[in-house]
Amino acid sequence: MSGARVGFAMCGSYCTFDKALAALAILKTEFPDITPIMSESAYSTDTRFGAARDFVRCMEEICGKRVIHKITDAEPIGPGALLDILVIAPCTGGTMSKIARGITDTCVTMAAKAHLRNGRPLLIAVSTNDALSGAAPALGELLNRKNVYFVPFYQDDPAKKPTSLVADFDALNTAVAEALAGRQPQPLLTAAPK
Repeated sequence: MSGARVGFAMCGSYCTFDKALAALAILKTEFPDITPIMSESAYSTDTRFGAARDFVRCMEEICGKRVIHKITDAEPIGPGALLDILVIAPCTGGTMSKIARGITDTCVTMAAKAHLRNGRPLLIAVSTNDALSGAAPALGELLNRKNVYFVPFYQDDPAKKPTSLVADFDALNTAVAEALAGRQPQPLLTAAPK
């Protein structure tokens, strides 16, 4: 499995970028062939969590490849069967909802559509404040979709953000191996890290 070609896509859940990049660095030790992908907003938006160019540079240094950040550059993923698995980490509620509805208006949603046409696994590391409200229908739909898997997740702050879910980024390597084997990583719902 370490020879698997992995796509690693990041969406605009900026508060989890550090966790996602740390998980990517660990993933790279087991899966050396990783293609980095970023949504247009993740690629270009500076936030209080950091400058976009710093995240892009870090991702490119880890993967040893240029970040795909345009729809036209993501489209060949399907026809070329370029990936064995696509990981979206973090995956926002908006991106999750678009994938559930077949909307391909970003680089990441195009990568997902292109990849899924080949019947290969898509692994979602959800990170959104509305997972148990506005994005809940998409979450439910994708949990039942063939070839779509989720990194185990938890409520990150049930008192202040009762509808928010965040993936357990520490479980990413195991989740990739499980999804490549055609299994949903279990348990799906985990306790928040201490």
